[in-house]
Amino acid sequence: MNKLLKNAVWILVAALGAAAIGGIALNRGENINALWFVTAALCVYAIAYRFYAAWIAATVLAVDETRATPAERLDNGRDFVPTHKWIVFGHHFAAIAGPGPLVGPTLAAQFGYLPGTLWILFGAVLGGCVQDMVTLFLSTRRDAKSLGQMARDELGALGGTAALIGTFAIMIILIAVLGLVVVNAMKHSPWATATVTATIPIAMIVGLYMRSFRPGRVLEASALGVILLLLSVAGGGWIDHNPTLRGWFDQKGLTLAWWVMAYGFAAAIMPVWLLLAPRDYLSTYIKLGTITMLAAAIMMLQPTVKMPALTQFIDGTGPIFGGKLFPFMFITIACGAISGFHALIASGTTPKLLSNERDIPMIGYGSMMLESFVAMMAMIAATVLDPGVFFAINSPAGVVGKEAVDAVAVISSWGFPVTVDQMQLLANQMGEASLFARTGGAPSLAVGMASIFGNAFGESMLALWYHFAIMFEAIFILTTLDAGTRVGRFMLQDMLGNFWPKMGETSWTPSVVLTSALVVAAWGYFLYIGVIDPNGGVNILWPLFGIANQMLAAIALSVATGILVKSGKLKYAWVTGLPLAWLVTITSAASWEKIASDNIRIGFFSAANDLADKLAAGVLPPEKAAIAPHLIFNLHLDGWLTLFFAALLWLIVLDMLRVCSRYLAGKPVLPLSESPHSPSRLVEDWVRD
Repeated sequence: MNKLLKNAVWILVAALGAAAIGGIALNRGENINALWFVTAALCVYAIAYRFYAAWIAATVLAVDETRATPAERLDNGRDFVPTHKWIVFGHHFAAIAGPGPLVGPTLAAQFGYLPGTLWILFGAVLGGCVQDMVTLFLSTRRDAKSLGQMARDELGALGGTAALIGTFAIMIILIAVLGLVVVNAMKHSPWATATVTATIPIAMIVGLYMRSFRPGRVLEASALGVILLLLSVAGGGWIDHNPTLRGWFDQKGLTLAWWVMAYGFAAAIMPVWLLLAPRDYLSTYIKLGTITMLAAAIMMLQPTVKMPALTQFIDGTGPIFGGKLFPFMFITIACGAISGFHALIASGTTPKLLSNERDIPMIGYGSMMLESFVAMMAMIAATVLDPGVFFAINSPAGVVGKEAVDAVAVISSWGFPVTVDQMQLLANQMGEASLFARTGGAPSLAVGMASIFGNAFGESMLALWYHFAIMFEAIFILTTLDAGTRVGRFMLQDMLGNFWPKMGETSWTPSVVLTSALVVAAWGYFLYIGVIDPNGGVNILWPLFGIANQMLAAIALSVATGILVKSGKLKYAWVTGLPLAWLVTITSAASWEKIASDNIRIGFFSAANDLADKLAAGVLPPEKAAIAPHLIFNLHLDGWLTLFFAALLWLIVLDMLRVCSRYLAGKPVLPLSESPHSPSRLVEDWVRD
């Protein structure tokens, strides 16, 4: 009877999910309720986690809860530390949930709500969640080695070296974009800057509390941290209204960029228990609390989605970024569906904290599902805005005009009416001077979230909700930036360790300091590029971010597919092979367009040549002419990097296929690098606790 009841419940969940997806996909010309988006997401996630994730963990991976993890065997109190599963979950989710699930869906909404919604749902459960869980498992079985090092050990010198170089180079681009988005969100926003700054000492207090003052008292430390975080939000508002203190935190973009670099360096060299783990754990409360509140407000208000299912911009003429629906929608919504950055976290920091293999589905698959839900909330928040308002906030001045009158005229001509008075009223309500041309996605998402929160919990507090949302986005991004810098340090140490073994020791202080400084200097340069760009840097760096991110996911899935085949699990290789084939297709197509297109809004080289011609002709305004040489160099650099990444990806995929064909033909290949089985001594301790 119980089994029959369970089956009936799951059949009901499947039917409800199918009805919700059908309503979203087939609706045309009528308003659609945002509640259907939430329903579709929850049903798809529930079914995928209960059945698909469980089957992969039990059958394909064969997780073993009695096996000691690297955190237990290599515990050194600095990087390898057995940690409670909920803290690891919080750290992992906070580390992977960066700007992608927030900004990507917001930017992709220029195509309409339908394409992005379907990609967020099915790209995640069939691709992103699988990549994260499988990579976490493989790294855990290999002494928490980085993705690049696993590729070298499993594929050989050629593919492995390409993966090492490719993953590190891509990592630099990813971190730079994280920094750019957070700088744009905090620029001249004392409230957000003060609150985000306060989270750093708060995290250190919680870390010391759990390790020295009251060891193991997770609930006490959590309560203390949450109270201090809420006080920091209130304190940020007080600072924003204090004429003296406000000036200390009202900083321009370049100043904030230097502070972000300094923070990234400090986070990379400090012990993980002091800053990284507690900060990520605490920020998870803000993230999950805000997303839960947003979902509750949507269910309460049931707002209408105002953006069409498909807009005229699917042909590639969109004002926010150039490019057609295929392939650019799939690389714009990166982290919300599948993200290679997650593979770096899953093979960089998380395996060093994981205490038991049985937690891999929850942490790997579950965290990515939660991030996909964040992306769904971002899509809703963007599409419930009036389309005219959405495009007025996100369209660069270079496309719609610098003057408000010109901008509203251009946007209204697209069929999305908006007025200057409407935009000014909205800016006043949000506590801002203007919302025109606030590119990057973060401001429009904050407006959408503030509108939903205001309607649900009080319209008189719209300015409070707006700045809370900006702070929420900044925290999302910084927790990924600090974890990413640390992972970049691990990757560089792995690479240098091949030439000088001492440099490969993650706890050797000179290696830690040197590699951290090199990583920060590398991504700091690209952050500087983005900050000085008059278009906000998004047009230059975000397409490269999306392509690089998805290429990194393809590299991770290549390594996973190769290991599955070498493990004698050819019949299960489709689990990682199918999403790999799709990613290779979309990233190759996007790379070709970014390299070869003669459209200056798409092609890197064509944009550089056009800017160089205008500079030579003397038709550029003085302020743009001053930085034009930098922008031309950067566009050329982006183009060559795209070509380099594409070549590396194909080299790795072909090398993986070579290794698989040799194995299947009975020819010698490198042995599996999985560490020997060692029984865990923590199983009983964790159960008892």
